[in-house]
Amino acid sequence: MELADTDETRAKGLMFRSSMPRFSGMLFVYPKPTWARFWMKNTLIPLDMIFMDPAGIVRGVHHNAIPHDRTSIDGGRNILSVLEINGGMARKLGITEGSLARHPALGPEAVWPCD
Repeated sequence: MELADTDETRAKGLMFRSSMPRFSGMLFVYPKPTWARFWMKNTLIPLDMIFMDPAGIVRGVHHNAIPHDRTSIDGGRNILSVLEINGGMARKLGITEGSLARHPALGPEAVWPCD
């Protein structure tokens, strides 16, 4: 999993990549909870976007975002991190609203913190 935790890495994201290994992705982490909105401009592969609150609880999943689409994908407010994975993987892995995430970037306040 790649980490996008700076303005520059979040702005570039997964743009211009023609493929991504099956169990790979990018975790976008913001310095504070935000209103997360994404689009697929310059993104060449379909992606699932998993929107998580500061506790690491999945608040929404956008399945199979369409490559090159400029339509805004609204992940909601109070989002601290967004996980982008290959399109279709969220369903295959059983990731749904209410699922829990675990990553050091979520910190000790996460409902399932890393020890």
